[in-house]
Amino acid sequence: MFRLPLRLLVAASALTAACVTINVYFPAAAAEEAADRIIEDVWGPTVGEDENGQGALWDSGFDLDVAGTVRLAAINVLDFLVPPANAQGRPDFDVDTPEIRAITKRMNQRFKQLKPFYSSGAIGLTGDALVELRDRNAVPLADRNKARQLVDAENKDRKALYNAIASANGHPEWEPDIRKTFSARWIARAGKGWYYRTSGDWKQK
Repeated sequence: MFRLPLRLLVAASALTAACVTINVYFPAAAAEEAADRIIEDVWGPTVGEDENGQGALWDSGFDLDVAGTVRLAAINVLDFLVPPANAQGRPDFDVDTPEIRAITKRMNQRFKQLKPFYSSGAIGLTGDALVELRDRNAVPLADRNKARQLVDAENKDRKALYNAIASANGHPEWEPDIRKTFSARWIARAGKGWYYRTSGDWKQK
């Protein structure tokens, strides 16, 4: 039986792994742009803007966990260093499907009811790209059941959104990266006075 030299097998395996890495590489920059477009569709263009019309991120005390920050920064650097390979080895980042549009539309309609709860601090944004009932006492007793239902419905749609985006791009394994990207962008674009937490205690923008 013909046998390949061990050294050749190792080299071939390494080359194959490198090619696979490029082919399934998560397009962080494109994902961030897509997340911003979807968030604007859900919340509108002015939520989270300062008086100059700029998104308030660094002046808000925003503290995305260190590991996530380093990971996203590293991915963006790789995006810059290897654009030819990425362009040939991965599909465009697609967020324009009937399912994604339907989810986004529901979230936009729900936001009109959720916004007062964001503003009062009753609910906040979490580091896993969801929302949470932060302070029940900030919700009038008559509205507490409604607030819980809205939070549950919002989280159901958010989970469906991240899954739909990963599926639309043919890479279900991207879903954790999509959630991390959205977590950062939801918080970055949140309104002044809204609450968020990535780990530990709640913080207010």
